[in-house]
Amino acid sequence: MKIRESGMPDEDVWKGFFEPDKILKELGLNDKVADAADFGCGYGTFTIPAAKMITGKVYAIEIELEMIEITEQKAEAESLNNVEPVLRDFISEGSGLEDESVDYAILANILHVEEPKKLLREAHRILRPNGKIVIIHWNYDSATPRGPPMEIRPTPEKCIEWAISSGFSNPDKYDLKPYHSGIVLNKKR
Repeated sequence: MKIRESGMPDEDVWKGFFEPDKILKELGLNDKVADAADFGCGYGTFTIPAAKMITGKVYAIEIELEMIEITEQKAEAESLNNVEPVLRDFISEGSGLEDESVDYAILANILHVEEPKKLLREAHRILRPNGKIVIIHWNYDSATPRGPPMEIRPTPEKCIEWAISSGFSNPDKYDLKPYHSGIVLNKKR
């Protein structure tokens, strides 16, 4: 199931919205993290920088074959052997990863899905005890130049509510200027 209103802009436009290395460091990704999962990896915007920071694998989970191929090409160009592409409808079928198999889960610009709690529960299932989930989403502001329509764009507070009801705790909020907010939560034991 493709995510509603998930039309990706051209990659050059997309690059202008993020400083992924800086964002991931600010949100606690470092070499103490073994394995990570990037749900809806898109162009590899967060997958590739994450693969450079961690000691294990980054599972780049995506429904679009073209996005998987782009991410694979980038990993090869950077000589990264720790990116594992997963072509899968993770909304309908789950990630396909084992229980408690990663330390860090990235959900970037994706919680406007029709069943956000289902996705959050899947992230919870694959996270190891004390693992972290990172939610990055477009600001809840109609002046933001991209993002899903306001009627389906979640507020940070709504994302936190969904995450807590899915088994996460200790939310920390971040202002990821100019167009995004970030939330880091821990998996409850």
